[in-house]
Amino acid sequence: MNEILEQTIWRFIDQSISANKRSPLESFAMDDTLCHLVGQQMANATIRTWVHHDSVVLGIQDHRLPHIEEGMETLMNSGYAPIVRNSGGLAVVLDAGVLNISIVIREDKPLSINGAFEMMVALIRQIFPEIATKIEAYEIVGSYCPGSYDLSIDGKKFAGISQRRMKNGIAVQIYLCVEGSGSERAKLIAKFYEDGLQGEETKFQYPAIKPDVMASLQELSGRNITVHEVNECLRNLLAQWNGQLYELPLQQDEMELYGYYLQRVLKRNESMLKK
Repeated sequence: MNEILEQTIWRFIDQSISANKRSPLESFAMDDTLCHLVGQQMANATIRTWVHHDSVVLGIQDHRLPHIEEGMETLMNSGYAPIVRNSGGLAVVLDAGVLNISIVIREDKPLSINGAFEMMVALIRQIFPEIATKIEAYEIVGSYCPGSYDLSIDGKKFAGISQRRMKNGIAVQIYLCVEGSGSERAKLIAKFYEDGLQGEETKFQYPAIKPDVMASLQELSGRNITVHEVNECLRNLLAQWNGQLYELPLQQDEMELYGYYLQRVLKRNESMLKK
């Protein structure tokens, strides 16, 4: 996977500051737009960083909780805005201490789901060479939004990876818990499930959250690493690979496509919240 990363001319879109006061739904629309543009050869492969304040992104299964209204009220009372994404995965916390990274490439050759995940794992290990050998990828039972490519150190999860494919493009996304307390974020999601289930049996098996299996990179590295520092490490890494990194936000013609995908995402979320 390093071949894809290091031989590609990357477009870099930094929304680690500008996006943090907007809804995460705008970021999902952004990745759909980039998937379309990159997949249809209308733009170069892109790496985008993004941050949002105090939101919890729910999956479709989360919204089927028997007492979802009470669960969402718990989140809102804790200062977090719940939104629903129209895709797989389960509840994830986003806040100012969580850096999200999206890799968007065109599928010129068939790339397996695991292969796309491995590409992101390779990127994260290059961003953090000092702890690269300690980073493992396997499901951390008891974490929120568990998956086979949870990233952890010594059994404590600090990141989760997802991907989306459309229009011949692949968007691989990761959330990195960089700052703060991983266990405190997990406690919030544990309370969400507790209030959303209220002891009822469901066909779908929701995760039994164990807060002590989650941590931030600050906690795991033993140093005061910040979202800004990680973002700059990524920018420098991209520039080192082949010297052809360029930073370019969406252009006017691309914004029209973004508007289309944003309206689609907003309508889906609105329809889910009404159910």
